[in-house]
Amino acid sequence: EYEGDRNSDGERHGFGKARLPNGDTYEGQYEHGLRSGRGTYRFKNGALYTGDYLQNKKHGKGVFFYPDGSKYAGDWMHDQREGYGEYLYANGDTYTGEWANNKRHGQGTYVYKDTGSKYVGAWVNGIQEGPAELIHLNHRFKGSFLNGKPLGHGKFIFDIGCEQHGEYIQPVQEEEGEEEDELPLPVEPKWKASEITKLTLWSPHDKEPAP
Repeated sequence: EYEGDRNSDGERHGFGKARLPNGDTYEGQYEHGLRSGRGTYRFKNGALYTGDYLQNKKHGKGVFFYPDGSKYAGDWMHDQREGYGEYLYANGDTYTGEWANNKRHGQGTYVYKDTGSKYVGAWVNGIQEGPAELIHLNHRFKGSFLNGKPLGHGKFIFDIGCEQHGEYIQPVQEEEGEEEDELPLPVEPKWKASEITKLTLWSPHDKEPAP
């Protein structure tokens, strides 16, 4: 069902309201029969998008409310979260930063609601990867991440005014017995401290500080 403006060719063009065969509804701008311009799309499952469209795709700035209570507000390109935006997750966590292909990608800040901790740094395809800082209530870690875990040289900075330098080392997997079918459990990187110093300026690109 459609109620609204049409052009001389009979195409939906201008402002209109439509009910789709699947029960979704759209109210907003059309160009030559396609959703283009500002509009609000309500999904039958309770989700809602309000923002810019280009040729039936979410494109430009818009806000998407998901059925689980989460919400994304920011840039869209060809129906994907792309550019800069903020995502509020159903558990109360938030991510503010860059996106590509619907995933956290580039520079961004993720805040964990339960602990108040936050990750500020690089992301690759939705995973914490690259130089970053993990900030907790009374200390923080500065270093590099790989596959969502800290790895390599870094330092812990404590509010009492000192730093612990060291590195996260990936332990070697130990072979056990004949059972080759069992998948090895992922091994957490282990922190190996090297020295404690007063506060220093340091970035993860530097070599290990001179003794």
